[in-house]
Amino acid sequence: MFPWKNFQSLNLPGFRHAFSLRCGRPDAELPSLLRPSISSLGWNEQAVVEAGQPHGNGVAVVDAGDDRETMPGVDALATFAPGVVLAIRVADCGPVYFFDPAHKAIAIAHSGRKGTEQNIVGATIATLCASGSRASDLIVFLGPCIRPPQYQIDFASEILLQARNAGVRSVFDSGENTATDLQQYYSYRMEKGQTGRMWAVAMIE
Repeated sequence: MFPWKNFQSLNLPGFRHAFSLRCGRPDAELPSLLRPSISSLGWNEQAVVEAGQPHGNGVAVVDAGDDRETMPGVDALATFAPGVVLAIRVADCGPVYFFDPAHKAIAIAHSGRKGTEQNIVGATIATLCASGSRASDLIVFLGPCIRPPQYQIDFASEILLQARNAGVRSVFDSGENTATDLQQYYSYRMEKGQTGRMWAVAMIE
C-alpha cells in the first residue's frame, strides 16, 4: 500500500484529499496499488476515476453514474457528485486541487510544463464555473512538484498566477520540491525517468 499524506490547507469540511508518498515496491507494481491504497483510506476503490494525462489542457466532468476507470485525453477531472474519487499521477509535475465549498464541487489537475503553458488551471476553473461555481468561491492548492533550481522553468509560480488571474482569491502552495526530497517523493528529472509516480486524489464527502 502507498503511505498517504494530507495538507493542512485542504483539511476542510466536505472535502477529502490525499497525496501518496514513495513506497518500497517496484515501480512497475505501483499502478496496481492505487485502488487497494484508496481502500485503505476508507474510500470506495470502485469509485476511482483517473485522468489519461496526454499533457494537454483537457478537462472532463465525472458524473456519479460514470463507470469508466480512466478518462482519456484529459489532464484534469471535475465532479459535483459525492463519493466519486478523482485521481491524477505525478512525478515532478504539479498536482492541483480545486474545491468549491459553496457549491460542493471539486477538481484535480495535472499541470506540468506543457499543461501549464496551455493554462490547464484556467481551463479547469472555467469548467467548474460553467457548471455553477464562481471563481471567487474556489480554493486552489498546489501540491509537491519540481521547482528551481532543479528545474529551469518555474511553472509552480505560473500555476499560482493562473489561478489568481482567473479570479481565485484563496490560492495555496505546499512549497514542497519533489526534486529535493527523494525520501518522500519520486522525481522524474532527478531519477532520469527511471522512477515511480505519486497519486493526488480527492473526493466530496
